Amino acid sequence: MDYQGDIIRPPSEAFSIILQATVGCSHNRCTFCGAYRAPEKIFSVKSWDRLQTDLEFAAQYCRRQTTVFLADGDALALEDTTLTRLLEAIRRQLPWVRRVSAYATCQNIAHKSDAQLKAYRTLGLSRLYMGLESGHDPTLKAIAKGVDSQAMITAGQRVRNAGLFLSVTCLLGIAGVDNSLEHARATAEVLNRMQPQQIAVLTLMLLPNTPLYRMATKGRFLMPDQIGLFQELRTLLAALGPHRTQFHANHASNYFSLSGRLPKDQGQMLATIDRALAGAILLKPETHRGL
Repeated sequence: MDYQGDIIRPPSEAFSIILQATVGCSHNRCTFCGAYRAPEKIFSVKSWDRLQTDLEFAAQYCRRQTTVFLADGDALALEDTTLTRLLEAIRRQLPWVRRVSAYATCQNIAHKSDAQLKAYRTLGLSRLYMGLESGHDPTLKAIAKGVDSQAMITAGQRVRNAGLFLSVTCLLGIAGVDNSLEHARATAEVLNRMQPQQIAVLTLMLLPNTPLYRMATKGRFLMPDQIGLFQELRTLLAALGPHRTQFHANHASNYFSLSGRLPKDQGQMLATIDRALAGAILLKPETHRGL
């Protein structure tokens, strides 16, 4: 398989066939993200010959893997004809695969029609991972997401209406100290309107190759401390409505693991956060945290 640069994938895709259809991220302006920075990665689309070679490799050597993840940062940036051709090829050459997934930016979802999204679902693309990060408009502007909360809501609802599984990522700490709780409440409000099947909460880690890191070193951005992050998490979780969803705050970046189904496990998870706030649970050492 041809992999250009480090490959980022969701934790739930750990055992998937990773097919790098694009290199980098077509947006690549988010101030907190260091995954696709130049000169290591400049956005490009893999050639069809390269994709075909990788599919032939997977057909021979990946027969035990039943899921495919289309890397890199946003494979949904592919033109409709190319993505359709790729999904058809996966179905034809890897007939045992039961799920194809990909990251998707709000912008790329907006560039697809409802009919196209439904067609991708028919062809096997059944899960999209969308980076919301925050539902707080001033924070979205500050981190250069390029869209506002209403655009995020519309994109999420369209993905769900097309019959695809929607997993949404949120970032603790991304609004800094001053807007921490406003960010948590606004994010919960957006999630309540999106109603994704899965919510994944990560904790911001400042990476040296990012603008946000440079702002922090100059004192222009201040991360909440552990207690502040736990209060932010509690505020977000408590404000989520009764829609059914998987809730995971068990990423390597988090100080402790939290996972359950809403609304069934909401009370139990809130109690766990309260124990963390009281210093009653063992926290992950800084050396064990990562992305």
